[in-house]
Amino acid sequence: MAKAMAKAAVGMGIAVAFAIASFAPVAIALPLSQLAPESAPTLTIETPSAEAPSPAILFEQNCAGCHVNGGNIIRRGKNLKRRAMVRNGYGEVDAIAHIITNGKGIMSAYGDRLNETEISAIAQYVHEKSEAGW
Repeated sequence: MAKAMAKAAVGMGIAVAFAIASFAPVAIALPLSQLAPESAPTLTIETPSAEAPSPAILFEQNCAGCHVNGGNIIRRGKNLKRRAMVRNGYGEVDAIAHIITNGKGIMSAYGDRLNETEISAIAQYVHEKSEAGW
């Protein structure tokens, strides 16, 4: 009887082994041309581009340290209010962009820190805010 049980156990073991083997993954080596034929579509993953900060944020990050609310904490008369801007020759967006890019006197130049788009956005923002009275 023990032999019969052993045979049954072996038989079951073999059956289990066959069952497990039938579900095991099989590795097959294929040439690369068969894995990704030229006609197969390719997946392109684009990284999302970070949107440029708003002109208000650019102003806050780069200008507000001295020009908070359109003022000037260093030289009161060199503020960003409309009357002072026109009096000092900065009543137009291009002139504002020029001084942001190149600086003047104690005002630092930002042409090496900001790109042309950012400078233009800040200049437009300053012009609009000065026209609106800050």
